[in-house]
Amino acid sequence: MSGQGSGKGGSISGQNRGLHVRVKTAKKRTVSSARWLERQLNDPYVAAAKREGYRSRAAFKLLEIDDKLRVLRPGAVVVDLGAAPGGWCQVASVRVRSRPGDPAPNGKVVGIDLTEVAPLPGAEVIQFDFLAEDAPEKLRELLGGPADVVLSDMAASSTGHKATDHLKIMALCEAALDFAIEVLKPGGAFIAKVLQGGSENQLMAAMRKHFAMVKHMKPPASRSDSSEMYVVATGFRS
Repeated sequence: MSGQGSGKGGSISGQNRGLHVRVKTAKKRTVSSARWLERQLNDPYVAAAKREGYRSRAAFKLLEIDDKLRVLRPGAVVVDLGAAPGGWCQVASVRVRSRPGDPAPNGKVVGIDLTEVAPLPGAEVIQFDFLAEDAPEKLRELLGGPADVVLSDMAASSTGHKATDHLKIMALCEAALDFAIEVLKPGGAFIAKVLQGGSENQLMAAMRKHFAMVKHMKPPASRSDSSEMYVVATGFRS
């Protein structure tokens, strides 16, 4: 389904083996930008996202996580924090059946991001700063009740300093967890991106107070050379 995403799982790594595109460094292109472009051109997840109509390769991260957790069930209510460009909302809307014409039971997908997100069938996304004081209330109004799943793929602008970037993303993750504790139904789930660096263990300790199961996951779509990983928690208890 072009432009919508299929919501199907399955590993795609290795599909582009045997074909490697090299990018020359032009006068106006730095070595780092040439490397980034070369990596994009040779990334099977980037190619698959274009082929299947996803707005970003990140859609496959959520697909792979949910293939194991099975929390995006038909009829579920989902909040996506840091929703741009919309790949996670695409996956969620298919799996919870929130798009127009989907068979019952029908779910709901609500998202928020500092960046404007182009309209997506089955998802309502607002352009707003999640860290603003009134952001949680705006999201609760859109939800109209408790949520089954809170997702966070939020990331702060990179400084290039590993320890600083780790602390910045952990602060976002802690804010997302606080919100999840406020809005989740009993038995609900929380999934959030973190960067390895040590303090994620403190976050997981806090999560264990409210969830039956808490663990780390690094889906195949998350690049192996990245310190990115996800904390996942299920079985919410207030």
